[in-house]
Amino acid sequence: MTDLFVHVNGVRICYEIHGEGYPVVLIHGFGLHKEFWVAQTSELANHFKVILLDNRGSGKSDHPKAPFSLETLADDVKGLLDEIGIQKAHVIGWATGAMIAQYFVLNHPMRVNKLVLIAALTKLPVDKSGLEMFKNSQLNFHKEKLKDPESAFFKKMKQRFTRNFYKQLVENPDEKFHGIFNTSDLMDMVFKDTSQPHDIENRINAIAGLNTIDRIHEVSNDVLVLAAEKDRISPKSVSIELNNRLQKSKLIVYNSGHYLPLEYAPEVNNSIIEFLKD
Repeated sequence: MTDLFVHVNGVRICYEIHGEGYPVVLIHGFGLHKEFWVAQTSELANHFKVILLDNRGSGKSDHPKAPFSLETLADDVKGLLDEIGIQKAHVIGWATGAMIAQYFVLNHPMRVNKLVLIAALTKLPVDKSGLEMFKNSQLNFHKEKLKDPESAFFKKMKQRFTRNFYKQLVENPDEKFHGIFNTSDLMDMVFKDTSQPHDIENRINAIAGLNTIDRIHEVSNDVLVLAAEKDRISPKSVSIELNNRLQKSKLIVYNSGHYLPLEYAPEVNNSIIEFLKD
C-alpha cells in the first residue's frame, strides 16, 4: 500500500488508491484509520477504484489542535476528491465515518452516487453526561495502551465484537479470520493509531454536534444500511429508524458487534458489491 498526500482545507490528508473502475470512497470511524478497512480493500478493488483516507486527526493525516466539526470532515472528503479529479463516487462510511458520509451527501448531493452507512447514528443516543463518559473511556484507553498495551487491546475488543468472535481472538490468536487478519494483525492496527488526547477531544466535540435525523429524508440516493444485532455503540434501532426515513434504502442486520466489517467481512463485502453493481 502506498501512502499519498494532498493538502485540503488547511491540512494534509493521507490517502490510498487501489484498483480500477468506478470510484468508491471509504470513510473510517472514531479512533480508527484507513487500514481498518483491511477486510474490504482488496475485495472491493477487484471491482472498483477504492479510495481510502485518514480523517484529519487520525492516522497519517495532520492532527490539528484546532477544533473541527463533522461537516469539516465531510468537506475534507470533498477536497480530496476535488484534488484527485473525481466528480462523483459511491461513498461508504462506518460508525463516525457514517456520520461524515451523511453530512457529505446532505451538503454535496451531486458528488455522491450510492451510499453505504455501516453502524450509523443520526443523533447521539446519550446526553452530555453520557458523552463525557465516552470521552473519559477513550482517554483512559489511550493511557492504558501506553502502560499495558495487550490488556488495553483485549478490553476494547471485548466491546467491539460478539462474545464468540472475541473468544476466538483470545483462544486462537494465530488463526487468519476470513483468511485476512489474525489477532496480532488486529493488535498492530490498534497500536498504529496515532491519536493524542487533543485528537480525542476534537472528535468528541465533533460528534457532539451530530444531528441528521430531521434532514435525512432529503437524501434521494440509493442507500444500503448495514447494522449489527449486538452493537453496543450504534444500536440496531437507530439503523431501523434511519432506513424508515430514507427515500430509497435497504437494511441488512448481521449477528455481529460494532466491528461488523471485520467480524462479518465476507457477508458485508458481498452485500456492498451486490448493491453497488446493481
